[in-house]
Amino acid sequence: MALEHEELTEKIIGAAIEVHRCLGPGFLESIYEKALIIEIRKRGLKVDSQLEVTIHYEGQEVGCHRLDLLVEQLIVVELKTIRNIEDIHFSIARSYLKALGLKHGLILNFAKTTLEIKRVIVS
Repeated sequence: MALEHEELTEKIIGAAIEVHRCLGPGFLESIYEKALIIEIRKRGLKVDSQLEVTIHYEGQEVGCHRLDLLVEQLIVVELKTIRNIEDIHFSIARSYLKALGLKHGLILNFAKTTLEIKRVIVS
């Protein structure tokens, strides 16, 4: 069974793999973010970076949060340069998705010798 937005997420993953292949591990998230934006746009996709999202609680605005990347207004992409992706990172990504009313996200960890890729889906 195919995943919803599978073609889109595969393009994003392909872009991230290319960035990781060229840069390798060891840089700040901001460097990977800028490089990934270039690669995603080369693939003809719309990407917003550091998008400010208003957070509501019981119908009232309680603050704002900035997303690393939002691709095609459908996929939240969280960039990491950490030792390991942990359960808390999935919980945080799910919170972002719920706040936006979206269902699909990716967590990309550039700190390893092989790019670590995790899908996050809210049902």
